[in-house]
Amino acid sequence: MNAADDKTIVREYFNSTGFDRWRRIYGDGTVNKVQLDIRTGHQQTVDTVLKWLQTDGNLPGLLVCDAGCGVGSLSIPLAEAGAIVYGSDISEKMVEEAFKRANSVPGKANNVSFITQDLEALSGKYHTVICLDVLIHYPQDEAAAMINHLCSLAQSRVIISFAPKTLGLTILKKIGEFFPGPSKATRAYQHQESDIINILESNGFTVRRQAMTSTSFYYSRLLEAVRGRSQPQASPQD
Repeated sequence: MNAADDKTIVREYFNSTGFDRWRRIYGDGTVNKVQLDIRTGHQQTVDTVLKWLQTDGNLPGLLVCDAGCGVGSLSIPLAEAGAIVYGSDISEKMVEEAFKRANSVPGKANNVSFITQDLEALSGKYHTVICLDVLIHYPQDEAAAMINHLCSLAQSRVIISFAPKTLGLTILKKIGEFFPGPSKATRAYQHQESDIINILESNGFTVRRQAMTSTSFYYSRLLEAVRGRSQPQASPQD
């Protein structure tokens, strides 16, 4: 499966059955137990990123790119905190939903904009580039190309999440393949943390903070990398 095919699958999934499913997961309506667990895990990842950025104390006016913004779960609260946010997603329906959610808080998120765009087509320079829960949809070679591009957009910092490749999670994934159901996406890829760090370092970034979100059905490793050398900071979720 090549990159174009993978992106076509992801785009079509999140513009059809996947859109309705994940819009509910990323919302506050009634969902099943698996979807609720994923909602909880995703929100924990978003909350960790918000806490990191708020702790730095420079969010107002900070230029942020939220690549793979989905329905705006991170973009909107960042904008409410004063950041200037450019959100993008490969799914037109996701972007439309993000617009709707941003407009539901008039006067609070005027400094956020959304566009339907392939991640690797993004251009410009941003202080911080964030990409959450995207790499899980792509194998290692495609994920590497995406990270390289994200790094080229970031002047100071990249924050990314991915499903870590561990023995335990690999076994769970294999078991899950025997039980296909409506809560599952089309495919899910795990990545070696060492591979992700090597890609970041090859682009001149050093991991400063890291965290792990782990629920029953949601596993996400979160890395914050900054340009140049930086003293790593401990995270309570490590």
